[in-house]
Amino acid sequence: MILTKNIKIRSAEQVISNAISYCQREGASIAVWRRPEERNIHFIVDFSAEMRPMAHPLESKIPGFVFSPFDTDNHGYLIRGDLHFDLEGNLSDDLPNYSLTGKKDDFLNYINSNRQNTYPAGVIKVSTDDTAEAAFKNLVKRSVDAIQKGQLQKVVPSRKQEITFEQPLNVGINFIRLAEAYPTAFVSLVFIPQTGLWLGATPELLISVRDNIFKTVALAGTQKYKEGTPLNNVAWTQKEIEEQALVSRYIINCFKKIRLREFDEAGPKTVVAGNLLHLKTEFKVDMVATNFPDLGDTMLKLLHPTSAICGMPLEPAKKFLKEHEAYDRGYFSGYLGPTNINNATELYVNLRCMHIEDSKATLFSGAGVTEDSHPDKEWQETEIKMNTLLNIIQ
Repeated sequence: MILTKNIKIRSAEQVISNAISYCQREGASIAVWRRPEERNIHFIVDFSAEMRPMAHPLESKIPGFVFSPFDTDNHGYLIRGDLHFDLEGNLSDDLPNYSLTGKKDDFLNYINSNRQNTYPAGVIKVSTDDTAEAAFKNLVKRSVDAIQKGQLQKVVPSRKQEITFEQPLNVGINFIRLAEAYPTAFVSLVFIPQTGLWLGATPELLISVRDNIFKTVALAGTQKYKEGTPLNNVAWTQKEIEEQALVSRYIINCFKKIRLREFDEAGPKTVVAGNLLHLKTEFKVDMVATNFPDLGDTMLKLLHPTSAICGMPLEPAKKFLKEHEAYDRGYFSGYLGPTNINNATELYVNLRCMHIEDSKATLFSGAGVTEDSHPDKEWQETEIKMNTLLNIIQ
């Protein structure tokens, strides 16, 4: 892109809010994200009037941002990079300028304007459904019963909760708040006309392909994190250790399906994800040494949905959730992230997220259930996970 003139950014918060506002008004699609352990915020905009669903968006090799649902029977979307830029270093620094015409010029002018389309922080009201807790605990009991009968090894039931705002949510401010509160998370804000607006901060990498190295992780087991607690002092229950081991085994079984035996495995180790602790095992594969150039696309099809968000065995777990979960997850526990940008792809499981609609939003969370699960503890785990967002947004 050719730099021509200087466009001054007023503030990162306002740029983000303006960008979302423009795309909602014009029917364009946009993704805003911040990678783990980085400060830089990326934007990608697709000005297409019509977004077409894609069954396997990685196969196209087109640079963009993928947004796919939990249910593999439904297609995901690829936000193509008509415009891709980032805010480097200091978030109030100048935005790079481009010789652009038409919608791109309109967009850049709009996001730089001092518009009153952002709102001050307001009061959030969490809906109270007296039946929600009992319903979820009953679902956990059904899950344990199915496991004890030998129908499943593990299953991951989830639930949703609605919150309302006294005034529209300031998405720019809340994106920055999430990014600052959770430096190790992948923080994202995605708007596609067909999917609506989603905000999240997920700790879980699904796949990464960079410099011919493939990575994926097994992330499972959850407990509350007390700031300052030494990680080597953290104790895990047998249930949590078993839950994490099942996720690792699921990944290894996927490698076996494609006869891939040359991989590095590190973990499990305790990691901090915002207000939570998890057990994490990382897997790496040298795609050149194994002569597997399409490993990313191949493993994506095998991995999703992982046992960390669905269960084992996969098909019986999917069937169980479809019959008993009683709602459509949509894009919660699907996957999202930049693909084929600078020859790299990085996709994350869409956890710790919410779907924003006007003056309300829907939050989601799940809990891994094994034979040793207790309904009260699993309910509490979903509460803690929802607080990842509830403690930050305002």
